[in-house]
Amino acid sequence: MDRLDEDRGWRFSRETNEQPSLGRMNASIPVLSHGSWLRRLLAFIGPGYMISVGYMDPGNWATDIAGGSQFGYTLLAVILLSNLMAIVLQALSARLGIATGRDLAQACRDHYPRPVSFVLWIACEAAIIACDLAEVIGTAIALKLLFGIPLVIGAIITALDVFLILLLMRRGFRALEAFVIALLLVIFVCFGIQIALAAPPIQAVLAGFIPSSQIVTNPAALYIAIGIIGATVMPHNLYLHSSIVQTRAYPRTEEGRRGALRFAVTDSTIALMLALFVNAAILIMAASVFHSTGRTDVQEIEQAYELLSPLLGAGIASTLFAVALLASGLNSTVTATLAGQIIMEGFLRLRIPDWARRLITRGIAIVPVVVVTGLYGEEGTARLLVLSQVVLSMQLPFAVIPLVRFVSDKQKMGALVIPAWLKLLAWVIAAIIVVLNVKLLVDTVTGA
Repeated sequence: MDRLDEDRGWRFSRETNEQPSLGRMNASIPVLSHGSWLRRLLAFIGPGYMISVGYMDPGNWATDIAGGSQFGYTLLAVILLSNLMAIVLQALSARLGIATGRDLAQACRDHYPRPVSFVLWIACEAAIIACDLAEVIGTAIALKLLFGIPLVIGAIITALDVFLILLLMRRGFRALEAFVIALLLVIFVCFGIQIALAAPPIQAVLAGFIPSSQIVTNPAALYIAIGIIGATVMPHNLYLHSSIVQTRAYPRTEEGRRGALRFAVTDSTIALMLALFVNAAILIMAASVFHSTGRTDVQEIEQAYELLSPLLGAGIASTLFAVALLASGLNSTVTATLAGQIIMEGFLRLRIPDWARRLITRGIAIVPVVVVTGLYGEEGTARLLVLSQVVLSMQLPFAVIPLVRFVSDKQKMGALVIPAWLKLLAWVIAAIIVVLNVKLLVDTVTGA
């Protein structure tokens, strides 16, 4: 560790024996210090795709389906806006990790008093459980649609993914990234084929990316728009990204950090554009297949599955939809597990075996799914999915506000502190997300 690292670590942390984020995986992936731009970028490809998973997890599908079936292509502008916000926030998360050598959880523990840090940790754990809940429901629904497995059994089967996570992590961080990217390609291909089958009118699709006054003047459209924005930025992703960018063995010098930041932001921006395609594709598919045929009542994943093949006249359409859902659920499992590890170690400095932590969080998520499905049937499970998104929305300000505050602090960030224009933009984005999430929460609680 060079003198610059020692000085910055001392300024940022109250601890003198700070452990690097992700332990032995920190700086475990070699990068090129010279060569072509593309070859150097390839060494940094991976973290961006892992965080992009959170932007197309099962929790996002219901809002995209409802938006497309009810309002056609109108809400594509909202998806675009929320994706641009996500690109900025994830870039700030990567900047924090690269500039300080701390992930967001470590930074919160270092900066805030212990009671505040403890509250932030509890909020993070609630978000991880809520995210896990959405993954359990999404994966269980996919298993039912593809193989006819009852939801309760499917939810229990999802506990077996702990062995998949262990196998991948033992093979190194690159194996984990390769698995995630492979499943992302499956999702991308599935929706690419579905869009080709739906053959939406290009002019209407492009017009949908232009903001319309209907989004604000129509209360129902505004509600779904808030839901799309509220479900887009996943709080655990900000913790995750600030850690996994540090897996690259870039020189821990000012010049090395600047280069690493450029490649990390390029990686995450490209990956989030893929997420934009998937989210937009779900809405476009719902608009061209359901809205155009008068089926504006489609709001749930299983409804969409049942209607896709009959309306498109292609038996493979529904199967592709379910395969993409299963890939989405499996992918989200990997990243949520890793985020949970980062949050627990960062806030508490507590290290427990990966399998134990995974079984605990997955068990907490499975129990309510099994109970609600048993008592209220599948309709209750759909409501539980909505509740998980509300819980995530509640936690989001506790991640966004500390992040923006830290990257705006020159004492913590050194030469990589964000410029004034980016600071203003970041606070505006934070304010928009917080206000919209609060409104979404209030409307959900009051039934507005």
